[in-house]
Amino acid sequence: MKFGYSTNAFVNYSLFDAVNMIAELGFGGVEIMADRPHLYPQDWGHEGLIRLKDLILQKGLRITNLNSFTLFAVGDTYLPSWIEPVKERRDIRIRHTLDCLKLASFLGCDNISVPPGGPLHGIARQEALSLFYDGLDKVVPLAQELRVKVLVEPEPDLLMENTQQFKEFIREVRSTFVGLNFDIGHFFCAGEEPGKAFQELLPWIGHVHIEDIAENRRHHHLIPGLGAIDFQRVLTTIRQTGYQGDISLELYTYADRPVDAGRKSLTFLLPLFQEAGFDVDMLLRRVTNQTGEEGG
Repeated sequence: MKFGYSTNAFVNYSLFDAVNMIAELGFGGVEIMADRPHLYPQDWGHEGLIRLKDLILQKGLRITNLNSFTLFAVGDTYLPSWIEPVKERRDIRIRHTLDCLKLASFLGCDNISVPPGGPLHGIARQEALSLFYDGLDKVVPLAQELRVKVLVEPEPDLLMENTQQFKEFIREVRSTFVGLNFDIGHFFCAGEEPGKAFQELLPWIGHVHIEDIAENRRHHHLIPGLGAIDFQRVLTTIRQTGYQGDISLELYTYADRPVDAGRKSLTFLLPLFQEAGFDVDMLLRRVTNQTGEEGG
């Protein structure tokens, strides 16, 4: 298990600079934004990917997740989506997901995260679900071939927001390479107690996002400790479930000061990780030598 930091907080910097800063902060992993200005697949060639892979190895980091949620390169946070009425728009999302699966495999990342459909915009829920299943059918064969999981991330105001909706969705999915990216703040926004939701959804969870949310449950990511989430309770529950996957800090709302936000998050969370029974040394960065072996 590693505690990573998402590069989507570092959009004012190059991906290489973001990796360097995340390593310097002491995180054990890095979640990579698979969009501009970072790792948008169509912008990268083999040489650049080798440089990136070598840097991550050199810094002793693990890629915790390839964040394939947004599509700012050709759209916005949600669009093009899996459930738009126009097939050509859906195809853009599907191609992007296929490209991200290939990138994840090349970089040695076990999973990518994707949005849960998109805004409904007047589409009937059952029709939207049918479109989403159709899109997944086009990417699951490659996910299975490459052994990279597609993790759906429920989010407020999208096709899937909460535990019940995700469970209704996943029961129709036969592939073990489709799972859940559990965003602690999103489930809090949906009115749920994140620890209880985590217990219920554990069989499908492949990666975790962590951030705080204000007491009003408005969807706006905060530095942990500045909102209303009971992290001691949540982290203790996660530990007790035996979850072995990675956890990534996601603070894209702090693009103006990502290093400060990361440092404050570590200061607040590390004692809570320790109290919950996590091995904090394992969560954090390990320096490696040029052969990839761990060093002091």
